Amino acid sequence: MSSNLFDKTTDALASSLALRQIRHNVTSANIANAETPNYHAKKVDFEDALAKALDMDGTNNLGATHGDHFATGGKPAVEPGIYENPDVAVNNDGNTVDLEKEMSALAENSILYKSALQLINKKMAAMKYAISETR
Repeated sequence: MSSNLFDKTTDALASSLALRQIRHNVTSANIANAETPNYHAKKVDFEDALAKALDMDGTNNLGATHGDHFATGGKPAVEPGIYENPDVAVNNDGNTVDLEKEMSALAENSILYKSALQLINKKMAAMKYAISETR
């Protein structure tokens, strides 16, 4: 029986942080290119990527079907789909960045990133306390 130091919640928070960092980078690039002619705003497929990273439905795990097979289950890589945002209007110069929406998305993502980070810090503090109390 193997022991995992971190639980599913910690793994979920870590995956969320990684994906929020990617979303931050994409949104920042959109903002930086707000005045670039013919630039098309990008969007991150956050929810699907997080579900795949967490393997919530178990479809990403490969199982051993024979006693001589190795179990290959494990964490899938966190690689969200990044695509052109279809939900935006095209400006006269061909640019599709809505600066107000992008700034709002960046602020929201930043708040959620900080919240996940605080939760991880609290879990680590609880582990540290538990370890120090066993001595």
